[in-house]
Amino acid sequence: MNNLDSIGDTIRTELEMKNAARDAALTQSRLLIRYCANTIKSVHRKMWDEAKEGLQTVKEAANGLIESVKDYPDLYHSGYTQDALKEYVEAFVTYALVRGEPLPGSEELGVPGSTYLNGLAEAASEMRRTILDIIRTDHDEKAERLLEDMDTIYNLLMTFDFPDAITYGLRRRVDSLRGVAERTRGDLTNSLRQKRLQAALSNLEERLKDTLE
Repeated sequence: MNNLDSIGDTIRTELEMKNAARDAALTQSRLLIRYCANTIKSVHRKMWDEAKEGLQTVKEAANGLIESVKDYPDLYHSGYTQDALKEYVEAFVTYALVRGEPLPGSEELGVPGSTYLNGLAEAASEMRRTILDIIRTDHDEKAERLLEDMDTIYNLLMTFDFPDAITYGLRRRVDSLRGVAERTRGDLTNSLRQKRLQAALSNLEERLKDTLE
């Protein structure tokens, strides 16, 4: 029993260090989520220079978060850390989808596969906003391409049939993405029909005008 105090001191020091790492990770997680939201907002506003700068800030913040918990696997795999890293994935994938660039992979971003898939699902859902912005002004091929990207991502995610304990709730996000994609398809279809109707009416008007003349 003579060494009990020494054992207690060692454990206390270990827990104090871990608690400090947890507090730092919580702060960094909140910052990372905010940086990601700002970057995605810049993408939707087509502020490309600001978006690229935002991605760099997001990358640095994500690396800092990962570094802060590297010695504590349970903190790394905790909900708040992985949620923040999911937002990190979403920011990068959203930018790539809207710009039509190759998607960064999980290894490139340095995140677990399950976290990547959840970020991928949310980025696909973000495409609805971009598509609606497009069809409010006109209907062009980019909207159709983004809807096709949504479908492609959904079809891929459907193949990952694993327990939620492994995929961090991926099934729920995939179900949500399906609903978003279906609504977006309906909006896009209506937009296309309206455009064709307007073209047909315009053509008819021109023909009637020629006949009257």
